[in-house]
Amino acid sequence: MGDTVMNHVASSGGDIANTADVVLSVKDLWIEYLTSRGPVRAVRGATFDLHQGESLALIGESGSGKTTLGLSLIRLLPHTARIPQGQITYRRKDRTSEVLSLGAEDMRRFRWEECAMVFQGAQNALNPVLTIRDQFVDTVQAHRRQGQRQIHERAEELLRLVQLEPDRVLRAYPHELSGGMRQRVLIAMSLLLQPQILILDEPTTALDILTQRAVIDVLRRLKEQLGFATIFVSHDLSLAAELADRVATMYAGRIVELGPVDDIFYRSAHPYTKALLEAVPTVVGNDEKLISIPGSPPDLRNLPEGCPFHPRCAFVEDRCRTSDVPVEWVSNRQEVACLRWRDVRGEVKS
Repeated sequence: MGDTVMNHVASSGGDIANTADVVLSVKDLWIEYLTSRGPVRAVRGATFDLHQGESLALIGESGSGKTTLGLSLIRLLPHTARIPQGQITYRRKDRTSEVLSLGAEDMRRFRWEECAMVFQGAQNALNPVLTIRDQFVDTVQAHRRQGQRQIHERAEELLRLVQLEPDRVLRAYPHELSGGMRQRVLIAMSLLLQPQILILDEPTTALDILTQRAVIDVLRRLKEQLGFATIFVSHDLSLAAELADRVATMYAGRIVELGPVDDIFYRSAHPYTKALLEAVPTVVGNDEKLISIPGSPPDLRNLPEGCPFHPRCAFVEDRCRTSDVPVEWVSNRQEVACLRWRDVRGEVKS
């Protein structure tokens, strides 16, 4: 396992306070895409709570359902998607809302005012023919009446928080900014209306290593200063180790392991999580052997019987191929969907 990942985990603390308020609850959420070849079940029974000020990472291979789950939280799924069952409950102070039942106007207010999202690919997320100043103004005025002077002052404040020079950036067009600057502009814009939850989809993808470092530092500092909760989608385990309080591993549309970052990275209970970590290279040039995950993710239209991971699993046995796999509590803070989690953690001697 990579030294960089483990060092990040060791310095993160890993756990959250048990008394933290829950701001978002997802219960038994199923999402499927309707295609000519049949339904694709992209998310299967997702269940988790997000606490105030917490950072939750969704990790897994491409196609595991991470982005679909993130988009569902603000109901921005494609028109071919549907949610046959499940609940998304949002709480702020003494007010509770069922997100899937909100009307059009309430949903418009919920997006950006309560829960905002920073999308992958900053160039595509910004309007190329408007200055950054105009895009800040349009974002606010789409949700509430507010004078341009107040908007400009708020925009300048946020741009400074993300380490950008307001005078230069506000009068620029997106193509005049670097990729890292555009990404930080999007982060600043997402915080304009002071949302309680920020969703980030692969926030450092396509950025060079130094720019990634700058974006990570900005996110950590903003979270400490403003106190919002974050859900971020990533295949970068180092990023998850550095920014997350808790980690959810997704495979074939299901959350197969969920727990504090230190437990997930040091005491993995699911063989898929363990395999992901063993595929991370070190940065110190030692002779540690990397172990790739054999095979490919399953076809979501035709999942194998039993555990979907069993064709690729080093711990597979006969019951894994036929039995349903319930979620079990490994401890009072870590849960896993695996029949052999004790073996994975090395708690059963051979």
